[in-house]
Amino acid sequence: MIIDSQAVKNTCTASIDTKGFCHYKSTNGIKRHLAVDTLGLPFFTHCTKANVTDDQGLIEMLIDNLDYFRRKPVNIPKVTILLDHGYHPETIAYALQVFYPQILTKVRFQLAPKPTRAEKAAQGKTGFVPVATRWIIERSNAWMERCKSLVKNFERTLDHATAKINLCFIRLMLKRLTKA
Repeated sequence: MIIDSQAVKNTCTASIDTKGFCHYKSTNGIKRHLAVDTLGLPFFTHCTKANVTDDQGLIEMLIDNLDYFRRKPVNIPKVTILLDHGYHPETIAYALQVFYPQILTKVRFQLAPKPTRAEKAAQGKTGFVPVATRWIIERSNAWMERCKSLVKNFERTLDHATAKINLCFIRLMLKRLTKA
């Protein structure tokens, strides 16, 4: 499972209750939290105000979906949740254990590998170098951006914004099924 968040600007139709300011992206709007599988298809989606931290948004998203983890048998390998370096795995694990003490028997948090300067130099690259495992979630965010109504937040509630994301991915998956 690969997790990331995306800050999106609000339009004038969005309600004041959904507005927040993300200092990292200098965006007044909402944050979309997305958990995808290795194909880039969604496991979970969640929307928060933009001023909510990535850690807190992820915690909310996972708490909303704790039943998924409760139903997983203990005797299968742990689900690896791949995070970027904006997340703090220890904080997330501690907060989740309050709601579901056995969660760490079923999941493990791992920070995505970040190429060092030496590794970049060995490849003859400088600056931004995409990481293959992180690129999956970025591609999923790009798929969302293809839906015109998701370029900005037009919705009045966070639940409606989350539903709009889910509808976008349902449409995407149906299009792929009909091509097969």
